[in-house]
Amino acid sequence: MTLLHRMRNVARSFGIDIARYPASWGGPQLVQLLNRFEIDLVLDVGAHAGGYGTMLRDSGYRGRIVSFEPLGAARAELNAKAAGDPDWDVLPYALGDRTRTTAMNVAGNSGASSSVLPMLAGHRDAAPHASYTGTETVEVHRLDELWQQISTPAERVFLKLDVQGYEAHVLRGAGVYAPACTGLQIETSFVPLYEGGLLFDQALDLATGELGLSLMSVVPGFTDPRDGRMLQCDLVLFRDDETTGTRRSVAAEARA
Repeated sequence: MTLLHRMRNVARSFGIDIARYPASWGGPQLVQLLNRFEIDLVLDVGAHAGGYGTMLRDSGYRGRIVSFEPLGAARAELNAKAAGDPDWDVLPYALGDRTRTTAMNVAGNSGASSSVLPMLAGHRDAAPHASYTGTETVEVHRLDELWQQISTPAERVFLKLDVQGYEAHVLRGAGVYAPACTGLQIETSFVPLYEGGLLFDQALDLATGELGLSLMSVVPGFTDPRDGRMLQCDLVLFRDDETTGTRRSVAAEARA
């Protein structure tokens, strides 16, 4: 039995559970979907310390990863994890709907809940350790301004967004390239956690209605430890059509 399991057993005897924050989804299921839809490039937006990219590699994904992380401390850990991987690049930016510099709120849970948006009381009450502890000036870029630098026309792109309520801004900043994404993983909230943040129904309507994607999985997320209510989840969606093989053939010819 590991130390974590022993600690959990002791904590449970006092009516307390210890879990990762936020909850993570098993990588093999995601990589199955990435393989099914022949993803070549994962854009890891809001990469934090590199946990998502590491999970992909540990689960067998061998395509390219481009991670975006604007906060210095988290990016230092991310760079260390990506350093020995020639197919994993790191960019020091936040993404949004306009290019600028701005103050990002830095969260107390090692920066995992950091956001450009103000955190609401409901989030702080459910996770006091995630409350903001300061700000850091960061660069924000539109994704459509960077697209041709980070991808090629032949690549099939999966866009992962973990930007704490700022998802709609990132998608607006993708411009004409948003519909070009083969897949999308988007964190969303069932209740308001960040001021102006995207909620579940809005995220689902945006991804399925405007972007034409199909929902493939719902990943459990942040749960209020006081009453067990789930506050966040991730939606995993792909462009589900019958042309995947055809497009792969075209992509292969383009590379030749």
